[in-house]
Amino acid sequence: MSESRRVALIHTGGTIGMHRGPRGYEPAPGHLAQQLDTMRELEHPALPRFELIEFEPLLDSADMEPSDWERIARAILERYDAFDGFVILHGTDTMAYTASALSFLLDGLAKPVVLTGSQIPLVEPRSDARENLVTSLLLAAREELSEVCLYLNGLVLRGNRSTKVSASGFDAFASPNEPPLGTAGVTLELRRELLRPPQAAPLRVTPLADVSVAALRLFPGVRAELLRNVLAPPVAGLVLESYGSGNAPSRDEALLEALSTATARGVVIVNCTQCLRGRVDMGGYVGGGRLRDAGVISGSDMTAEAALTKLMWLLSQGLDTETVKRTLQRDLRGELTA
Repeated sequence: MSESRRVALIHTGGTIGMHRGPRGYEPAPGHLAQQLDTMRELEHPALPRFELIEFEPLLDSADMEPSDWERIARAILERYDAFDGFVILHGTDTMAYTASALSFLLDGLAKPVVLTGSQIPLVEPRSDARENLVTSLLLAAREELSEVCLYLNGLVLRGNRSTKVSASGFDAFASPNEPPLGTAGVTLELRRELLRPPQAAPLRVTPLADVSVAALRLFPGVRAELLRNVLAPPVAGLVLESYGSGNAPSRDEALLEALSTATARGVVIVNCTQCLRGRVDMGGYVGGGRLRDAGVISGSDMTAEAALTKLMWLLSQGLDTETVKRTLQRDLRGELTA
């Protein structure tokens, strides 16, 4: 089956295709293509045929911006009818942000989009890139996949549920609030009961506007003045990373007033927990209830990456504030547990 399917291999940059320069690993145009030419396993008939598309310039993922997310989405849209699936080679530092953003930008997706990369460049002898690349190509040829996924080190994760958990291990990503969609061991297995069905509408890319959003992690001693500065115009949305099940200081009236003043002005503030696992429940403690009274909405069990990109995507569509708030709290792409 795989050999008759076509996959677009879109190289945006990141460690996987880097070489060692005088100041450390850096992107090098054409370098990845040279390395792929040495991989005899890519000629195996079980693998799909693929075409390499290399972005210019190649980016370290720390340099990724929202305009780059849209660029990747449009590269998929332009080639959508010509390919059966897509593999996005990407740096791991911001891969979870890109995977989350693509899940919202690609409206009507009915084919697999798999983001992968590596912790060690392909050119190095101990690289994890070979297995990640080969398995991602196989995943992109699977007809039952029709959503944005992330694959590294044996785990197939829903893109908008993923978060980076290790800077040095090959097990760089986890999906804390949802089981993996599949695993790659001796066999490559997908959990069909967890997979999302294809979207029925034709694929389109909803553009991102130049909206101002921010993220702030609460900490003991955080001052209302800092919050007021972060929430000052032109900020239209904020991901507030709170304590535990969605709590904030309940006795700091100035801080709560800063939040309520901003929400009254139309700023959308979504509450996500700092914890790796679990969900926001603003009815459990006084601290969460005070946030709710200030107009803050629950992010449920979304990752901060998913909440930020979803917020940015919704604000880009010119929707009124109440519609943005309602839609943020609905599951659209499997990003939250209803």
